[in-house]
Amino acid sequence: MSRITIQDLRKDHEISVYLKCSTEYLGKLGFTEHGKRHVSIVAKRAREILEVLGYSVRDCELAEMAGYLHDIANLVNRFNHGGMGAIMAYNILTRLQMQPEEIALVISAIGNHEEERGNAVNHVASALILADKSDVHRTRVTNTDFATFEIHDRVNFAAESSVIQVDAENRTIKLLLTIDTKICPVMEYFEIFLDRMIMCRRAAAFLKCRFGLVINENELL
Repeated sequence: MSRITIQDLRKDHEISVYLKCSTEYLGKLGFTEHGKRHVSIVAKRAREILEVLGYSVRDCELAEMAGYLHDIANLVNRFNHGGMGAIMAYNILTRLQMQPEEIALVISAIGNHEEERGNAVNHVASALILADKSDVHRTRVTNTDFATFEIHDRVNFAAESSVIQVDAENRTIKLLLTIDTKICPVMEYFEIFLDRMIMCRRAAAFLKCRFGLVINENELL
């Protein structure tokens, strides 16, 4: 069995193809970007969340790898891409000879990151949920025609910055957003992201933290 790292995943041709196809196919359906930009940000944030909270180096690395692999199944279908992604990741990580105990953590996180059916079942899954749901930003919008923007396009395009702030001493995890309210009122953010924020609150609670949402310097949760 091998000690797989994020560098092994980044240079793996199979993974690169799946990520490229995922964002291409979703783009044709009008979804926001789900390729290397998104997964790289999610991977980095998932690792950093556990780092600040004092988890082991290997746990942080596994969270980073789960973040990098979590959306590969969007090339198959948007529906249940978490469950399908877990199976795909299992096959990839088995090929790379990762230890079963580590595979279990990574694929359980991937299989539980969708708000429709996911749960914070362990620390890696919790970090992935928080990292994934916090990536709201205008660079994710693939639609180039502002006149045809739907609500997801507007909310993401209005987001000028999104930052996860972890305070280990006070046990808080906050999502700090800056939104251009001329493009999207704050209410529209809650209209499409309320379920995601509830999921983030539960993920933070699993990590023994309180989740907070701050939009334009106003604390809303």
